[in-house]
Amino acid sequence: MKSTWTLNILATLVLAACAQSSEPKLPVVSADTHAPEQGTGLTEQKLVHAKKFMAASANPLATEAGYEILKRGGSAIDAMIAMQTTLSLTEPQSSGLGGGAFLVYWDNKAKKLTTFDARETAPKSATPELFLDENGKPLAFMKAVVGGRSVGVPGIPKLLEDTHKRYGKLPWQSLFDKPVQLAEQGFAVSPRMSQSIKQNKESLQRYPQTAAYFLPNGTPLAAGTVLKNPEFARSVKLLATQGSAPFYKGKPAQNMVNTITGATDNPGKITLADFKNYRVIERTPVCAPYREYEVCGMGAPSSGGIALGQILGILQTQDMKTLGAENIHSWRWIGDASRVAFADRDYYVADPDFVTVPTKAMISKSYLNGRAREIRATDKALPQINAGKLSNQFAAGKPVELPSTSHIVVVDKEGNVVSMTTSIENAFGSTLMANGYLLNNELTDFAFNPGNAEGKVVANSVASGKRPRSSMTPTIVMKNGRPYMAVGSPGGSRIIGYVAKTLVAHIDWGMDIQTAISLPNMLNRGSVYEIEQDTSATARTPQLEKLGYKVQVRDLNSGVQGIVIGKDGLQGGADPRREGKVMGD
Repeated sequence: MKSTWTLNILATLVLAACAQSSEPKLPVVSADTHAPEQGTGLTEQKLVHAKKFMAASANPLATEAGYEILKRGGSAIDAMIAMQTTLSLTEPQSSGLGGGAFLVYWDNKAKKLTTFDARETAPKSATPELFLDENGKPLAFMKAVVGGRSVGVPGIPKLLEDTHKRYGKLPWQSLFDKPVQLAEQGFAVSPRMSQSIKQNKESLQRYPQTAAYFLPNGTPLAAGTVLKNPEFARSVKLLATQGSAPFYKGKPAQNMVNTITGATDNPGKITLADFKNYRVIERTPVCAPYREYEVCGMGAPSSGGIALGQILGILQTQDMKTLGAENIHSWRWIGDASRVAFADRDYYVADPDFVTVPTKAMISKSYLNGRAREIRATDKALPQINAGKLSNQFAAGKPVELPSTSHIVVVDKEGNVVSMTTSIENAFGSTLMANGYLLNNELTDFAFNPGNAEGKVVANSVASGKRPRSSMTPTIVMKNGRPYMAVGSPGGSRIIGYVAKTLVAHIDWGMDIQTAISLPNMLNRGSVYEIEQDTSATARTPQLEKLGYKVQVRDLNSGVQGIVIGKDGLQGGADPRREGKVMGD
């Protein structure tokens, strides 16, 4: 079986030919079926072709829900709503109505790119000491997660309604038939969901309602078990008939408040007023040039779009195409560019409604050219990478970000595009359930330490009403003023590296979107070069160590979904490391 590393040379020639045209064209050289490398246990994924519309998500039932909406003439936003609501039921460990999301959207009629911040917010009662113990020391992560202390006000219900009012096409009530049917009649528990329940049995058994659902009779749900959730069905029916209002000022909101404040471990201090005050914020996209493209994504409070722009801005100075995927120095450049981005984000990125984020300076050509010169000055890994001197007002803060997240991409027949990353943070969030769904633990994405010994404040410290920093990187790549690709991934702080790898593999190394997604993961978030276990990438370990990197071979469970939009149609790919599915006309 050929390794995905060996596809690069021929595919690179194809991309070079495509680059000569002013119209975006799709690479035509690829093995349509992408079998996983031997020993990985990954599923086989096939490059999917479509003419006018396409949807992809990490769960087949969710993708089918979106596809059915598109087939009925629905918009990309309509499809997203059906997909997200279905994911809330069929992939509850990753996202849901009790969580939040970042959405990047292309409005083809208005020819406008915009983003929506549906990140969770801290309650009014929150202080910078939220995650400190009685001695003023940061809590252990799992102690902070347990119970209501970590739960922020969810943004998903409001996001679904707000975006539908602006961009929906089909009647609101008609978008929820599939998730209601699945909840009432039952759906088969997927292998991934079953495995996640087994891995998190200890935390899931803390609360009776959660344990009864995921651990009936104390036993984790087995794959293939038909699972019903009538309470979730009632919640979705209420959403369909009354919109998001009940989830912010009605009985469902009060149920969430009661669950959070009544938790036996670490009760939270959230109030109904915190829910009533929640709003989704439309923000300007962060765009950075890369080759002939503009790579656009979510700005603060996400670090994703900024960090991706920094990585690509540094790589812009290097001929990555000529180096190729086989050259270890390609990965040295990717690794050290990523280290720069992570060093900067720990100091400067947080909720822009609370701190001044130097976004323009961070992605400026002059600044990134200077950082690139540091990498070019040696043929080894840089021994140390510090944050740039972009501001003197902040101290470093490093929260723990866990990879229980999901990603959705949609293109409709009118040319509208959705790229949305959605999350409840930890696997199964806070493990608290209300209204038939899990509640997030997103507040643990704040830095636990509010400041340093010199008196400088951490930008991403906790504050009343503040949104925690994220690494979610929903991305739309533009070419010649129109969308060329929608892509994103789950994976905690590794999301940034997963998306960067996919873009470099496609744009520089000529791989089609499925091959780029399937390429073994290699990434560096600051101190260690992480290599995907059981793949051909592990052979790079001695080379990276010789360059001076510390290397760790481990599971790197990305969940990239991507759609490439060309003159002759669409091509879609789903990550073989999860249960993703792509469907199109």
